[in-house]
Amino acid sequence: MNSHEFQPLSLAEFGISPERGFLPSDPCETLLDCPALNHLGHELPKLLSARQVRRFIDEQPALLPSIPSSWREEDYRTAMRILSFAGHAYVWETPGQPATKLPSQLARPWYDIGQKLGRPPVLSYASYALDNWRRLDNTKPIQLDNIVLLQNFLGGLDEEWFVVVHIQIEQQAGPGLDGLIRAINGAAKGKDDEVLPGLQALASAQTAVRDTLLRMKERCDPYVYYTRVRPYIHGWKNSPSLPNGLIYDKVETYGHQPQQFRGETGAQSSIVPCLDAGLGIHHAPDPLTVYLQEMRAYMPPRHRALIQALESQTDGQGRTPLSGYVRDRRQHHPKLWSAYCACVDLLAQFREIHIGYADSYINRQHQTSMTNPTAVGTGGTPFMTYLQKHLDETKQAIVA
Repeated sequence: MNSHEFQPLSLAEFGISPERGFLPSDPCETLLDCPALNHLGHELPKLLSARQVRRFIDEQPALLPSIPSSWREEDYRTAMRILSFAGHAYVWETPGQPATKLPSQLARPWYDIGQKLGRPPVLSYASYALDNWRRLDNTKPIQLDNIVLLQNFLGGLDEEWFVVVHIQIEQQAGPGLDGLIRAINGAAKGKDDEVLPGLQALASAQTAVRDTLLRMKERCDPYVYYTRVRPYIHGWKNSPSLPNGLIYDKVETYGHQPQQFRGETGAQSSIVPCLDAGLGIHHAPDPLTVYLQEMRAYMPPRHRALIQALESQTDGQGRTPLSGYVRDRRQHHPKLWSAYCACVDLLAQFREIHIGYADSYINRQHQTSMTNPTAVGTGGTPFMTYLQKHLDETKQAIVA
């Protein structure tokens, strides 16, 4: 790829921070002048433990009578977080007996706010993790001993830890994404002195991400996760217990037809797709690649746009500006090649740890209900075989 064809990339144009990656500024805790919605968010864990979510919502004349014209994007994200948790609690409140229809007082604002954010009305990773945290001490950094969730289903240590681990990973990825962009831009300009520190910054961030992921089992027990956390994050596409999907009452766009949306999953995080695209990791088509492409519809639009921008740099041979550059210089600049290999190896390590968790947290658990199957992920797709294939393909990228 000639340098004159290359458009330099910048995280800022996609609203992404070098310090905190895909995390936004500290999210809003509540909404002004929305007492019913704020109350529902605050009381949701207690209502859900008492199995009173459906009754409570059914009795509300309106959760959000109208969307205030003064709302900023962060207000929309706050409302989306509360409505998404409430929507899933409504559907999955009674084990084995999911609701097949959402009442209009929940369905309509959820749909309308999703439209504003460019996402479907279902709980996605953006609402579950990216927009769902606060710092205990605002003078201290975003890290595991200083972040807690703004919204829970049932609450408790295991649910809290499962999500805050993801949030810390998102923050730690920020400097790595910045390094990746620096390396890609440097390769396009033929500047080794930008490529090498960019790759080193990426590897440093990936190491921190890996070490955080390895801490998952410290406070999130696989059995508790499977029985008390996972049941509420399933969606209604490829769902054994909701085969036709879910009706959103009085959402005219849907024509009174049931809708099918995937459940919340870490596959909706933009980190790994960006690393695959930037490092030039090619995955041969399979059911997981189709699924991962579908997951982009659940990401914030600007995050999705960064992945697409990175992928658009690939040439006809599947080489990216970065992967082609370091491969061409393997002989006379071995430091570049080894730095690139370190990044690919760390990505493979991340995938390997994830496969182990998918096995212990889901695959090995004892299925007791069709509403919480072990054979598919919360997104509704079989996973173990294809996760291994994607790991193998990652390793293949640095085979001489």
